[in-house]
Amino acid sequence: MRAGGSSLHAKSVRGGPLPRFWLQCGAVPGSFRPLFPLFLAASFLMGAAPAPDPRAPLLDAMSAELQRNQQQLKVSGHEAPYFLSYGVKDYESRLIIARYGALFQDDDYRERKLGVDVRVGSYEYDSSVADSLDFGFSTSKGSSFTARKDGPQDDSPLALRTALWLVTDEKYKAALFQYLKKKGEDVYTVEDPKRPASFSRETPATYVQPPVPFPFDRPKWRKLARDVSARFNAHPELFDSEVRITADKVTRLFVSSEGTRLITEDTLYAFHVSAVTRAPDGQLLDDSRSFYLPTEAGMPSEARVHEAAQKVIDELLALRQAPAITPYAGPAILAPEAAGVLFHETLGHRLEADRQDGDTDGKTFKGQEGKQILPAFLSLRDDPSRREVNGEPLNGYYLYDEEGVKGQPVSLVEQGVLKGYLMSRHPVEGFPKSNGHGRGQGTLQPVARMANLMVDSTKQVSDAELKKLLIAEAKRQGKPYGLIIRDITGGNTNTSSYGYQAFKGVPRMVYRVDVKTGEETLVRGVEIVGTPLSSVNRILATGQRLGVFNGFCGAESGNVPVSTVAPAVLLQELELQRAMEGKDRPPLLSSPAALQKGTAGPETK
Repeated sequence: MRAGGSSLHAKSVRGGPLPRFWLQCGAVPGSFRPLFPLFLAASFLMGAAPAPDPRAPLLDAMSAELQRNQQQLKVSGHEAPYFLSYGVKDYESRLIIARYGALFQDDDYRERKLGVDVRVGSYEYDSSVADSLDFGFSTSKGSSFTARKDGPQDDSPLALRTALWLVTDEKYKAALFQYLKKKGEDVYTVEDPKRPASFSRETPATYVQPPVPFPFDRPKWRKLARDVSARFNAHPELFDSEVRITADKVTRLFVSSEGTRLITEDTLYAFHVSAVTRAPDGQLLDDSRSFYLPTEAGMPSEARVHEAAQKVIDELLALRQAPAITPYAGPAILAPEAAGVLFHETLGHRLEADRQDGDTDGKTFKGQEGKQILPAFLSLRDDPSRREVNGEPLNGYYLYDEEGVKGQPVSLVEQGVLKGYLMSRHPVEGFPKSNGHGRGQGTLQPVARMANLMVDSTKQVSDAELKKLLIAEAKRQGKPYGLIIRDITGGNTNTSSYGYQAFKGVPRMVYRVDVKTGEETLVRGVEIVGTPLSSVNRILATGQRLGVFNGFCGAESGNVPVSTVAPAVLLQELELQRAMEGKDRPPLLSSPAALQKGTAGPETK
């Protein structure tokens, strides 16, 4: 699904590949900081050597096995690979789930996954093809044998080398097959004199990040999960709810035949509160709040979490009573977080360089470099090196991408003019080098993906002025009202040539603004739809406050953590279609929790 759809959403990750996230490198928990320098001084005076890094023998084993296999394949009788890389990802996860005031899940999870890249041919033309979504297996052509991509959880260099050897053998056979197949297929295709190279040449990198603490105060989080989830028991209209607390850490080791040697560690803590209800007409309504933080110490306070849970309750109760509106096309304001999703879906994916290549992609902006694609007051950039905005951490921060290239800031659009693309090591015409955006989940083949997409505007007005402009534009168009979309769940888009170039957003809190009185009324029952180029070129002005949407983006290379940073935007026209209508009844039986509270109706009398 190289050029297929993608989606942006807030979610938690449990099991399997875990997210990368920002942390203070080598940070020490605050309670230990005063002792840390004293410990070093004492060690120095006593002549004690620093403790050996347990990760180093594994990295050395990976390098040794890579060199051994590379040398053996040179005399194998077949064409030797020109490039090899090994990656090991060690995942640790903590999970607590509570419902109705009780724990439903409380466990730990750990695994190691192996990623092996074997390329036959040359940088200019090699065996690489678009990868399919595999789930941990490398299959051999014409054989029932499969080499698992699971690595040993014990720190055994020999076991690790053996596992890498088996996967390398499978990958090499597949690369030979793919290389010969590609050369054969070229007989039937017209030669493209502008065909870019298959793989970019990059400077080798060496980086070893100090070990990162991974605390988890399980008793504290158990209690908080129970307490927060119990708040929903008093509201039988909300027939399902969940509090989910996760802590994820990934330790990544990477070596390549070019000389790259990397060790990085990332942690992500998350707190999610969600609930579900139905409107009287049967429409399913959901609401949630999510917090993503790089350290346990940065997790939201108990008071803030309870406040977020109450907000979810209040919003769902209000949505149940809100009127459903008919499809709409007219002026609308998207709040900062919603505007970020708009830019992510309409522009971000279409500026990922891999989508400028391949026969099945729509290639929306191919050949548009140096041309106007946005209003002149808007600029767009992506910066994986940005850790936070206004004190709020960004999900998309990372040091090195999945191909061993340092994450770099990229100017995509300057004053409305297209300047560049998000690049992996897959070159496209006019852009031969990576800028560190080759990303993927687990062991899936990396492709160019967004990280921290940031929108800048030189046409900013206050929120009050933006609302005045909305009302004025609605009056000019003869509309009885405009819309303000204050919250959004996420969105998705399709970039392929065999589908419609369209996107969809899932708004959560939509307000109808009366053009006569300016009064705002909560409504429900619609989804944002549109075509990318038409939508973004109808932006009339932006707000002043930047908002952050932290979530996960799903595409060909799996789910990766991303952020969008944008101001509110006023669109001259936004189209909303009717959301899926539900006909299911809410539960007929009264909630036991409601009976206990004496609020369930006739059965309590």
